[in-house]
Amino acid sequence: MNWGRLLLAVVAIGCLTSCGDDSNSLPGRTYVMGFSGFPPEPSIASILETIELWSHRADAALIVTEVPWDSLLAGKNAESLIRNNQLGLAAYYRAKGLRVIASVDPTNGLDRASDSGPLKAAGHSLTEPAMQALYVDYVVAMQTLIHPDYMGIASETNLIRLIAPDSLYQAVKQAANTASTQILLADPSATLFTTVQVEVAWGRFTSSPVYIGIAQDRTDFPFIDVLGLSSYPYLGGFADPDSIPMDYYDRLDTGAPIPMMVIEGGWSSVTVSPTVTDPAMQRRYIERNEAILDQVGAIGWFQITFTDIDLAAIGLPPSAAIFAYLGLVDVNLQPKPALTAWDATFARPKR
Repeated sequence: MNWGRLLLAVVAIGCLTSCGDDSNSLPGRTYVMGFSGFPPEPSIASILETIELWSHRADAALIVTEVPWDSLLAGKNAESLIRNNQLGLAAYYRAKGLRVIASVDPTNGLDRASDSGPLKAAGHSLTEPAMQALYVDYVVAMQTLIHPDYMGIASETNLIRLIAPDSLYQAVKQAANTASTQILLADPSATLFTTVQVEVAWGRFTSSPVYIGIAQDRTDFPFIDVLGLSSYPYLGGFADPDSIPMDYYDRLDTGAPIPMMVIEGGWSSVTVSPTVTDPAMQRRYIERNEAILDQVGAIGWFQITFTDIDLAAIGLPPSAAIFAYLGLVDVNLQPKPALTAWDATFARPKR
């Protein structure tokens, strides 16, 4: 998903460290939980209010961004861009006691068949070696300046392979593998991941769903230490959260175990696809996803958005409505039933 580069540098201020209920009566969880700072509308006040609300029900924070192609093509230095934007945000999160996970998307988060919008508008493509070099510089700078616990350098690779021109997929593959080498040369302690789209892996976007798996992604991106997951089951034809298989994530690493972390996903509280849904169904999805994560022993669970999104205010197209109601609170920061389910999971002690 392309959430733009709205998140600006924020002054690090002191605040209470978020924590869960360590009651011994609750079973432990293996995964950190959290969100990105993406707000319902574009203002620093809204960003701060959003982060403050979710930071007390999270132990990690997600910094997710597309490559800032327009700025890089204008000659701006990758390190200066990150120092002026994500570095302050990472410091703000850490001041709240949150671990930091970063994910950089080289393509178009709202249209995996295409290059990033700003890159395409400038008449360029990731298939060009010069554009790949800009991307590599940016992700290396992100790792060496932010030092995230985990660093993502490509998103939904199997969906790109499914619907984009092969030339674009090959460019993502080439760029990510080059970047992984350069990142590890600059910082051998880096822990890298890419993400796969879970519904694609299960064949849910084909006329006759047949499990496909992710063997090709594991082959094409052999450097990954962690497998990132993107999952929106309501878009994959599941009519009810309880119909999602318990091995929905667990099956993906059959024969080649690897730690897994949900980087983006959720279930809409409003009907925006053929799947008819409501807030109660969204709550049941949170409960079902908790059980699925427990089964695989996942290490992370993130939703990019904690709030619903005002598409017009943010400047996202109407087509993004399928992602506009994933929040656990609405655009006015009023809680939905799903928030109670999330809080119950977060209250479990972290193992």
